[in-house]
Amino acid sequence: MLRARSSLEAHLYMDLHPCECGSSDFVRRHRLEQRGDGIVAVYEGPCTQCGRNRNFAFLMADEIPPPPPAFGGPEPSEIIDPGEFVGVAHDVSRRAGLEMLNSPESEHHRYRGAMAYALAASEEVLKFIPPGQDAVPASAFTSEAGRARYEREPAKFDRDILQMDIDLTRKILADIDEVSRPPGQSGPQA
Repeated sequence: MLRARSSLEAHLYMDLHPCECGSSDFVRRHRLEQRGDGIVAVYEGPCTQCGRNRNFAFLMADEIPPPPPAFGGPEPSEIIDPGEFVGVAHDVSRRAGLEMLNSPESEHHRYRGAMAYALAASEEVLKFIPPGQDAVPASAFTSEAGRARYEREPAKFDRDILQMDIDLTRKILADIDEVSRPPGQSGPQA
Protein backbone atom coordinates (compact mmCIF):
# COMPACT_ATOMS: atom_id res chain seq x y z
CA MET A 1 0.00 0.00 0.00
CA LEU A 2 1.12 3.54 -0.72
CA ARG A 3 2.46 5.34 2.37
CA ALA A 4 1.84 9.10 2.50
CA ARG A 5 3.41 11.49 4.99
CA SER A 6 0.57 14.03 4.63
CA SER A 7 -2.66 14.62 2.76
CA LEU A 8 -0.83 17.19 0.61
CA GLU A 9 1.60 14.47 -0.50
CA ALA A 10 -1.32 12.11 -1.22
CA HIS A 11 -3.02 14.77 -3.36
CA LEU A 12 0.18 15.44 -5.30
CA TYR A 13 0.59 11.71 -5.91
CA MET A 14 -2.95 11.54 -7.32
CA ASP A 15 -2.26 14.59 -9.50
CA LEU A 16 0.87 12.89 -10.87
CA HIS A 17 -1.00 9.68 -11.69
CA PRO A 18 -3.75 10.56 -14.17
CA CYS A 19 -6.63 8.41 -15.34
CA GLU A 20 -6.23 6.20 -18.43
CA CYS A 21 -7.83 9.04 -20.43
CA GLY A 22 -5.03 11.41 -19.32
CA SER A 23 -7.00 13.63 -16.92
CA SER A 24 -5.94 13.92 -13.29
CA ASP A 25 -9.16 15.64 -12.25
CA PHE A 26 -11.67 13.59 -10.37
CA VAL A 27 -14.29 14.32 -7.78
CA ARG A 28 -12.32 13.26 -4.70
CA ARG A 29 -14.49 11.83 -1.99
CA HIS A 30 -12.38 11.17 1.07
CA ARG A 31 -12.71 8.95 4.09
CA LEU A 32 -10.41 7.60 6.79
CA GLU A 33 -10.37 3.94 7.78
CA GLN A 34 -8.68 2.17 10.67
CA ARG A 35 -6.78 -0.84 9.30
CA GLY A 36 -4.85 -2.72 11.94
CA ASP A 37 -2.72 -0.17 13.75
CA GLY A 38 -2.78 2.28 10.87
CA ILE A 39 -5.01 4.97 9.47
CA VAL A 40 -5.76 4.69 5.75
CA ALA A 41 -6.94 7.66 3.73
CA VAL A 42 -9.15 6.54 0.85
CA TYR A 43 -9.91 8.85 -2.07
CA GLU A 44 -12.33 7.81 -4.76
CA GLY A 45 -14.62 9.28 -7.34
CA PRO A 46 -15.35 9.56 -11.04
CA CYS A 47 -12.89 11.06 -13.51
CA THR A 48 -14.28 14.41 -14.63
CA GLN A 49 -13.30 13.70 -18.24
CA CYS A 50 -14.31 10.08 -18.91
CA GLY A 51 -16.31 9.04 -15.83
CA ARG A 52 -14.09 6.07 -14.87
CA ASN A 53 -13.99 5.46 -11.14
CA ARG A 54 -10.65 6.35 -9.61
CA ASN A 55 -9.55 4.94 -6.27
CA PHE A 56 -6.45 5.57 -4.15
CA ALA A 57 -5.64 4.33 -0.65
CA PHE A 58 -2.76 5.70 1.41
CA LEU A 59 -1.43 4.41 4.70
CA MET A 60 -0.85 7.64 6.57
CA ALA A 61 2.40 8.21 8.47
CA ASP A 62 2.18 7.98 12.25
CA GLU A 63 3.88 11.36 12.69
CA ILE A 64 1.84 14.53 12.65
CA PRO A 65 2.69 16.22 9.35
CA PRO A 66 4.17 19.69 9.21
CA PRO A 67 1.75 22.42 8.07
CA PRO A 68 1.24 22.96 4.33
CA PRO A 69 2.86 23.65 2.01
CA ALA A 70 5.31 21.07 3.41
CA PHE A 71 4.77 17.56 2.05
CA GLY A 72 6.26 15.67 4.99
CA GLY A 73 8.82 15.46 7.74
CA PRO A 74 12.57 14.91 7.47
CA GLU A 75 12.40 11.55 5.66
CA PRO A 76 12.13 11.41 1.85
CA SER A 77 8.88 10.49 0.20
CA GLU A 78 8.18 6.84 -0.52
CA ILE A 79 5.63 7.60 -3.25
CA ILE A 80 7.00 10.62 -5.15
CA ASP A 81 10.55 10.58 -6.44
CA PRO A 82 12.99 13.52 -6.64
CA GLY A 83 12.53 13.94 -10.38
CA GLU A 84 8.79 14.33 -9.92
CA PHE A 85 9.32 16.91 -7.17
CA VAL A 86 11.72 18.89 -9.39
CA GLY A 87 9.19 18.76 -12.21
CA VAL A 88 6.42 20.06 -9.95
CA ALA A 89 8.64 22.84 -8.54
CA HIS A 90 9.72 23.89 -12.03
CA ASP A 91 6.22 23.86 -13.53
CA VAL A 92 4.57 25.71 -10.64
CA SER A 93 7.28 28.36 -10.30
CA ARG A 94 7.45 28.89 -14.07
CA ARG A 95 3.68 29.46 -14.32
CA ALA A 96 3.64 31.76 -11.28
CA GLY A 97 6.74 33.60 -12.53
CA LEU A 98 5.15 34.27 -15.92
CA GLU A 99 2.01 35.54 -14.22
CA MET A 100 4.07 37.86 -12.01
CA LEU A 101 5.95 39.21 -15.02
CA ASN A 102 2.61 40.12 -16.57
CA SER A 103 1.04 41.72 -13.51
CA PRO A 104 1.80 44.79 -11.41
CA GLU A 105 3.96 44.28 -8.31
CA SER A 106 1.02 45.23 -6.12
CA GLU A 107 -0.72 41.99 -7.20
CA HIS A 108 2.21 39.61 -6.72
CA HIS A 109 0.79 38.44 -3.38
CA ARG A 110 -1.69 36.39 -5.45
CA TYR A 111 1.20 34.10 -6.48
CA ARG A 112 2.77 33.66 -3.05
CA GLY A 113 0.99 30.35 -2.39
CA ALA A 114 2.21 28.89 -5.68
CA MET A 115 5.80 29.98 -5.01
CA ALA A 116 5.66 28.54 -1.46
CA TYR A 117 4.37 25.25 -2.92
CA ALA A 118 7.23 25.23 -5.45
CA LEU A 119 9.70 25.89 -2.64
CA ALA A 120 8.31 22.99 -0.59
CA ALA A 121 8.65 20.68 -3.60
CA SER A 122 12.27 21.78 -4.13
CA GLU A 123 13.09 21.27 -0.46
CA GLU A 124 11.79 17.69 -0.72
CA VAL A 125 14.51 16.83 -3.23
CA LEU A 126 17.30 17.50 -0.71
CA LYS A 127 15.87 14.75 1.51
CA PHE A 128 16.91 12.17 -1.09
CA ILE A 129 20.62 13.03 -0.78
CA PRO A 130 22.27 10.53 1.57
CA PRO A 131 24.45 11.91 4.39
CA GLY A 132 27.98 12.62 3.19
CA GLN A 133 26.99 12.77 -0.49
CA ASP A 134 26.61 15.75 -2.79
CA ALA A 135 23.86 14.59 -5.15
CA VAL A 136 20.70 12.54 -5.36
CA PRO A 137 21.74 8.99 -6.33
CA ALA A 138 20.33 7.49 -9.54
CA SER A 139 18.67 4.75 -7.47
CA ALA A 140 16.28 7.34 -5.92
CA PHE A 141 14.47 7.81 -9.22
CA THR A 142 11.66 5.28 -9.23
CA SER A 143 9.13 6.79 -11.66
CA GLU A 144 9.39 6.86 -15.42
CA ALA A 145 9.07 10.66 -15.44
CA GLY A 146 11.65 11.04 -12.66
CA ARG A 147 14.21 8.79 -14.37
CA ALA A 148 13.73 10.62 -17.68
CA ARG A 149 14.31 13.99 -16.00
CA TYR A 150 17.42 12.65 -14.25
CA GLU A 151 18.81 11.21 -17.49
CA ARG A 152 18.24 14.54 -19.29
CA GLU A 153 19.68 16.75 -16.54
CA PRO A 154 21.63 14.82 -13.89
CA ALA A 155 23.45 17.98 -12.72
CA LYS A 156 20.08 19.46 -11.60
CA PHE A 157 20.21 16.98 -8.72
CA ASP A 158 23.54 18.16 -7.28
CA ARG A 159 23.16 19.64 -3.79
CA ASP A 160 24.68 22.99 -4.84
CA ILE A 161 22.32 23.43 -7.80
CA LEU A 162 19.29 22.39 -5.71
CA GLN A 163 20.28 24.83 -2.97
CA MET A 164 20.66 27.66 -5.52
CA ASP A 165 17.10 27.00 -6.75
CA ILE A 166 15.81 26.96 -3.18
CA ASP A 167 17.63 30.20 -2.31
CA LEU A 168 16.26 31.90 -5.44
CA THR A 169 12.69 30.85 -4.62
CA ARG A 170 13.11 32.10 -1.04
CA LYS A 171 14.31 35.44 -2.43
CA ILE A 172 11.27 35.63 -4.71
CA LEU A 173 9.02 34.96 -1.71
CA ALA A 174 10.81 37.67 0.30
CA ASP A 175 10.38 40.08 -2.62
CA ILE A 176 6.67 39.29 -2.82
CA ASP A 177 6.36 39.98 0.91
CA GLU A 178 8.25 43.25 0.46
CA VAL A 179 6.35 44.72 -2.49
CA SER A 180 2.91 43.17 -2.44
CA ARG A 181 0.67 42.70 0.55
CA PRO A 182 -2.84 41.30 0.32
CA PRO A 183 -5.61 43.90 0.72
CA GLY A 184 -6.10 44.84 4.37
CA GLN A 185 -2.65 43.71 5.48
CA SER A 186 -0.30 46.47 6.55
CA GLY A 187 2.98 44.66 7.32
CA PRO A 188 5.04 41.96 5.63
CA GLN A 189 3.56 38.48 5.56
CA ALA A 190 4.70 35.94 8.14
